[in-house]
Amino acid sequence: MAAAKEYPSTDIRNVVVLGHGGSGKTTLIDGLCFSTGTSRRRGSVKEGTALTMHTDEEIGHGISMQASLAYAEWEGTKVTLLDTPGYLDFTGEAIAATRVADGAVVVVGATTGVEVGTEKVWEYTQARGIPRLFFVSMMDKEHANYAKVVEDIKQEIAPRALPAALPIGAGEHFRGIVNLFTGKAHIFRKGTINGEYDEADIPAELQDEAAQLRMELFESIASTNDELLERYLEGGEISTGEALAALKTAMLAGELFPVFCGAGEHTWGVRELLEALVQIVPAPAEAAHEIAQRPGLDQVVELKGEDSGPLAALIFKTASEPHVGELSYFRVFSGSIVNGQDVWNPVQEGVEKLTHLSIPQGKERIEVDRLHAGDIGVVAKLKKTRTNDTLSAQDRPVVLQAINFPEPDIALAVRAATRSDEDKISAGLAKLHDEDPTFESYYDPELKQTIIRGLGELHLDVEMERLKRKYHVEVITEDPRIPYRETIRRTAEAQGKHKKQTGGHGQFGDCHVRIKPLPRGEGYKFTNAITGGVIPGKFIPSVDKGIQEAMGRGILAGYPVVDFAAECFFGSYHSVDSSDMAFQIAGSLAFQKAAEKADPVILEPIIEVEVTTPDGYMGDVMGDLNHRRGKILGMDQEGARTRVRALVPQSELYKYATTLRSLTQGRAFHKRKLAGYEEVPAHVAQKIIEQAKKEKEEVNA
Repeated sequence: MAAAKEYPSTDIRNVVVLGHGGSGKTTLIDGLCFSTGTSRRRGSVKEGTALTMHTDEEIGHGISMQASLAYAEWEGTKVTLLDTPGYLDFTGEAIAATRVADGAVVVVGATTGVEVGTEKVWEYTQARGIPRLFFVSMMDKEHANYAKVVEDIKQEIAPRALPAALPIGAGEHFRGIVNLFTGKAHIFRKGTINGEYDEADIPAELQDEAAQLRMELFESIASTNDELLERYLEGGEISTGEALAALKTAMLAGELFPVFCGAGEHTWGVRELLEALVQIVPAPAEAAHEIAQRPGLDQVVELKGEDSGPLAALIFKTASEPHVGELSYFRVFSGSIVNGQDVWNPVQEGVEKLTHLSIPQGKERIEVDRLHAGDIGVVAKLKKTRTNDTLSAQDRPVVLQAINFPEPDIALAVRAATRSDEDKISAGLAKLHDEDPTFESYYDPELKQTIIRGLGELHLDVEMERLKRKYHVEVITEDPRIPYRETIRRTAEAQGKHKKQTGGHGQFGDCHVRIKPLPRGEGYKFTNAITGGVIPGKFIPSVDKGIQEAMGRGILAGYPVVDFAAECFFGSYHSVDSSDMAFQIAGSLAFQKAAEKADPVILEPIIEVEVTTPDGYMGDVMGDLNHRRGKILGMDQEGARTRVRALVPQSELYKYATTLRSLTQGRAFHKRKLAGYEEVPAHVAQKIIEQAKKEKEEVNA
């Protein structure tokens, strides 16, 4: 592998490679690096040897699951390539990689066209506002159709997409590319594996089509530049250099999106793509400026990608390796970093020393002395720093805008498979969250379960595989329990009397308690209605405490009782035998007796679900919500999509995200929040009570 060297900011390009799963991103990056010599080994996704797909889980499943970095060098310029997963379960990695890139290559399969993953990654790049270009991959495959894919791109996501290349042949007849900027044909040298080609005249059968596309390309570019447009309309020539410079400006403004093509497996078209990346993707100083916050001050700072600016580097990824520990990947947005330098983390308020400063090349790390503004590096064993933290200078601290990771929407409960795993499970789950912020875990004391949350079933499965492989913790997964509640529907009263005589002082507590329902969401209220001192005031808090203890145990199925008022209105005491504990037990007994007469019912948590779906899937989405006992609140039209709001019982939403993806081919998404509690239908309540009784018997057995 080529030795690392310093690259000034002007010679750096940071490009995220995005696309639907299986569109050829990893193979393309492998070809880009191999063809330029920065990687000496030609890898293969199928064989598990690809440069940027190297974890055990990725090799085992045959798909990319994390952002991975490599670099190619073209004419003295370092092009850092951020490979990303195409599957929605790992979308957090793609969003993080997009955050630190200055340009994007959206890879689209020549046989499949725009897919749901293509649409999603386009949304990420739009939110970031970075220049984008398309690469139609796998032109060597049967049924490859470049013209159809370009039209698909225009209709589905980018009306201002325009061909910058024209393939010569397709499928087994794919043999070259017409460069529409130069008007020359590149005929690939068969048998070579580094993208070499011979320049030639455009084949006769393509000359008319190439001329038409070249005219459209230059017209579109000229239309974004007044000076070029005036010259073009007057019949003047626009040079290739002028066209590329104007295209670069138009891409920065989000006005044009050129389309290239090739076959990554043969490294055909990779040299043309690399040349384009160097010419039309902005260097760090040319990219949109970053806005940072001065910590503790209502003040923002505009940062340019220059060494002279204040140091500002964003940690966008954390990984862990055996025998190495935590690895922190960062992008230097401003300033420069020297190996061994002390930096300040204003988020965690601590100093970090950056030793063994490196640049990533797949799973390898190559040490460097300095990283300039715009460069991406990796460092091991930072003490406090985590993903989304900023590294800066202590005398000029700034905080960069954090990555907006998606909220995990699928939950599972886990428990340790063995007693030895119980001690390690919390630490292992915490480390997984450090590596992947879209994975969360917590212990729910009410449900008495450890809950894990992620972006999909595959996501959670893979995280549990990592937990076992990396941290030697094995777990058993199960459905999360539902946090039901109980309440009452009528007023009732009862006496609670605790009397026990033993040697010496006895125990005596006697209270009369009245309970009545409160509106939903009011919780619990206690009133002291004792008159005439029949119970001394010092014992009243004990009655309250006893009621609260009993309401926590439930009435019907062991769930907490809510939304009622309790009133202690009568009782008696013994001057010697009464105590706080005796009145606490009496209060508990009074509540239990009264609650049984107060028409108790079970409440279930109701979730407000907001589903955004393409109109074509509305019927399926609505039918599914109705099947889940959902109540539709309303619908709002948003272009070709509809936003549906509904109230759905939490018990009916298990694995809903997976079902929604299946119903809509992954094109719909949803948000959810707790709306409140409602009574459970009688037939459902009976099942809950029977299940609670069964669990209690199993515990007591």
